[in-house]
Amino acid sequence: MRLLSNLLVLGCVVSVYSARQRRSIDLIAAHSLISQEKLPQDVTPNGYHLTLQPFPIYGYFVGTVRINVTVQQDTREIVLHTHSSMVVLDTAVSQIQPPADEIKNTEAAESEQPSPSSLAVESTSKVAKKPWLAIILQNEAKSGAILEVFLRFTGSLFNDTSEGLFRNSYIDPLTKETKWFVSTYMRPNLARSVFPCFDEPAYKVPMVITVGRHKSMVAVSNMPLEKTEAMEDWKDWVWDTFERTPPMATFSIGIVVSEFSYLSYNISNENDLELKVWARPDYIVALTNVSEKVMRSLEILEELWETPYPLPKLNIYALPNYQATKAADSWGVLLFKESELSGKGSWHITQELVYQWLGALATPFWWNDAHINNALVRFITAYTTLKMDENETFNNWPMTTLYSIYYEFSKRYPHGKSTAIKQDSTSAKTELVFRMLNYTLGESTFKRGLQRFIDDRKYKTFFSDDIWLCLTEQAKFDEKLPKTITVNEIAASWITKDRLPVVTVRRNYDENSATISQRVYLRERPHDVPDQEKFVWWIPVVLVRQDKLNFHNSTPLVWMKREREIKLEHLPGKEHFVIVNPEEIGPFPVNYDATNWNMLAQYLCSENRTKIPVHTRAKLLHDAWNLAYAGDLSFATALNMTLFLKNEREYLAWDPVFTLIDHIGKHIDSSSVHKKFQTYVRLLLTPLYEELGNEPQEGESDGRAHLRSSSKIFLCQAGYKPCIEEAQTAFRKWMQSTNPDEGNPVANQYICPVFKWGTQEEWDFGLQRIVNFPTSRKQNERTYLLKTLAGCPNDASKIERLLNITVLEQNGNFTDNDVYLIFSMLSGGANGYTSLFNFLRKNWDVIKVRFEEKPHLWNSLVTSATTVFKTQEGLDMVSELYVERQSEFGTADFVIEKALRNIKEETKWSNDNLPVIEQWLDGYLRVNDAVPAN
Repeated sequence: MRLLSNLLVLGCVVSVYSARQRRSIDLIAAHSLISQEKLPQDVTPNGYHLTLQPFPIYGYFVGTVRINVTVQQDTREIVLHTHSSMVVLDTAVSQIQPPADEIKNTEAAESEQPSPSSLAVESTSKVAKKPWLAIILQNEAKSGAILEVFLRFTGSLFNDTSEGLFRNSYIDPLTKETKWFVSTYMRPNLARSVFPCFDEPAYKVPMVITVGRHKSMVAVSNMPLEKTEAMEDWKDWVWDTFERTPPMATFSIGIVVSEFSYLSYNISNENDLELKVWARPDYIVALTNVSEKVMRSLEILEELWETPYPLPKLNIYALPNYQATKAADSWGVLLFKESELSGKGSWHITQELVYQWLGALATPFWWNDAHINNALVRFITAYTTLKMDENETFNNWPMTTLYSIYYEFSKRYPHGKSTAIKQDSTSAKTELVFRMLNYTLGESTFKRGLQRFIDDRKYKTFFSDDIWLCLTEQAKFDEKLPKTITVNEIAASWITKDRLPVVTVRRNYDENSATISQRVYLRERPHDVPDQEKFVWWIPVVLVRQDKLNFHNSTPLVWMKREREIKLEHLPGKEHFVIVNPEEIGPFPVNYDATNWNMLAQYLCSENRTKIPVHTRAKLLHDAWNLAYAGDLSFATALNMTLFLKNEREYLAWDPVFTLIDHIGKHIDSSSVHKKFQTYVRLLLTPLYEELGNEPQEGESDGRAHLRSSSKIFLCQAGYKPCIEEAQTAFRKWMQSTNPDEGNPVANQYICPVFKWGTQEEWDFGLQRIVNFPTSRKQNERTYLLKTLAGCPNDASKIERLLNITVLEQNGNFTDNDVYLIFSMLSGGANGYTSLFNFLRKNWDVIKVRFEEKPHLWNSLVTSATTVFKTQEGLDMVSELYVERQSEFGTADFVIEKALRNIKEETKWSNDNLPVIEQWLDGYLRVNDAVPAN
């Protein structure tokens, strides 16, 4: 089909691409998963007419594309993106309009447009080792000429993954027929697998899309249907042509061809938006609440952007067997898993709606800026969801995000070698920078800054600098930032570092002043990160004082302008506490002097506790134990901060304590202090769990349900007898079943308590279920059973028996992968790794021979058996083994040497902190008249 005559040449698109070459804050360019190599810029697109005809039953598609392009400089070569599996059948190039200087030199220019002329193609071929298609012309095309590139092609429909142009099927419950559907998922750079194109986000141009389909199916695309025409050569098939799109990137293309049913709604906004929610006919009834979620989200987002939803229609699909890891946010066509769309929460829907503005309407110029885009999408999704006042687990935001990045960025080596972890944690940190700016600039200023941005960049591309610039201009207009400060400076100090700061407040109570300092926050020992003294941030100092409690004013008293230390005057006297960074306004923990911490602990234990908002109560607890873990605060002070939990029932305030129990418990479980700590845990959690009850209540919040679940898990780990008895009762039903190998009727939550605290008979039963596990059942069930069998027991004899069977006997019931998994699980607790160490030492010669040709198992064994000790006793044990077998470690020699270095650091931690923890626990247990269980 020929290129539509109304496909206009958009010279502005070309000029935007060539002019916008400045560099923005580069998050993680060096680690990007997408090639940084751009297409040659000799030729750039002005618009497409794409025609596709998929054949879902047969698994392939055919298509044509006509691309209107402008020649930017004289060239014989036109280079496009294309997928390696695509077959290009025909190529043709014609000149629609010669360069402007040639038109002026022709008499015809005064009376009529020049006629298109064919340009001879010398060759069309794929470029080696690149996803490029090169079209070589016989003669040079001149700069300024406008060409039409025609390509006919065919390709395979993806079937095993939901990407590019893919197909899938479902069974019609009435007719029992297999029903096929076809759809697109183009992000981030998968359009090239569907048709040859300029598959870079900077090339935003209008598109006309035509889809061939059978009459029994319905085709949907980004824009409303313009016309339907019968196919000349295909009976019962038609062409659907859709209206021309606004300028958009190739990844925004959306197409679905299906026999789905839909629910239709009209939403009153500037564009009189038509909303359709699609699903297979027997599932559509589960989606009746989707429209309400969409309308509520759109109302908030349109008010936020002061720009209406940019297209005249929105189609939302619940796809059966959808295999992508996230929803597809094509412009105007959103694809979800059925469970995501029918669930009670709205977060998934809201996030994809945010992408309709950020990503589709305004598009990152290149992939580096996509990370800033993703971070802003995450923040606006959270902002919108909270505005909707949804009672869902998402309300843990931002604590869940904060806790994870505090942990990641405080490591000696953040992210390890994982690019994916680096990308996610960096994006999460940037999301929290946006949240910090929303607080410190004020929500009104922040919103108007975003409105400036979207108004300036809609239908265009942007750099991250554009966002910071618009926020700066608005902040200065509203007098929320000094003229010498820019948002770019503030943001860059956070985004370009793989670290976070800790702020320390040391008060001078005689002068009513305080010294506030910043340094790198390091949780893991040793604190020997290179160049840490050079790390400084722009930090907003928001302060709340006890004599004038006000958690609504988030305007900073002062900014630390990359200063190592500042002084604050006019603070309250020694009878009043202060809180810096309330509500986690900025992503950084705060330490205080002991007096201020003690005043906070006493206040939280009083009836006035709730005057401090729950997020701030959680922050104080989380900061205290993390700082203690890092060696910056006494554990006595940190444990004092848990005393208020006796009267606390908000899940958000409890959330940090479960991580504390887990981390501290694992760190001290090889010492005599551990039994006292478990008694403390039971005393802390038992009243809470008994009040919550064992069974969920109708209509209870997700937070309450999660609090019950978490408290039960940790009580079980600490030996809470009702929990153990409940687990054993459930487990007994499995033991008494006629054929226990047919399936496991016991909930996973009960298995570990039984293997940890139960009888030898119960543990032996679990072992037999692994040995006899039928191949017909899901192997992940066997894996979970093996993990708990190895990782949960307290009894060293059970662990030794498992090791004898799997390592020494070699009876064929356990694979090398099983053995590797067992070693890994035993490193999770002192009973496990101590038993493994003793087993290795006792059976060294036999094991060494067994693993002689299996270095991965040998290294894994030595690692799990030696690297996790944390006390002087453990250091002595490993040192003795090293001396005994110094020349025999082989490939694991580096492991044992590293283990000794790490254990020395852990031993220092234990020597410094265990006496303090034990002394505090002794006092706590004495006050509560409790004795540690044997």
